[in-house]
Amino acid sequence: MITRLEALLDERGMTLAALADATGVTVVNLSVLKNNRAKAIRFSTLTAICDALACEPGDVLVLG
Repeated sequence: MITRLEALLDERGMTLAALADATGVTVVNLSVLKNNRAKAIRFSTLTAICDALACEPGDVLVLG
């Protein structure tokens, strides 16, 4: 599983810091996700990211 977080941020002209502010998730945790180093993701984190980026979970996580 890989994340498309960097591409989604680029498409929306949003920084990781802005996403952190919008979601309440730390920049460090978002960076781990963005760089595909996370071994797991909480549903609450995924929901917050999707709400902030106006997307679906399948837009963030893809099989790779």
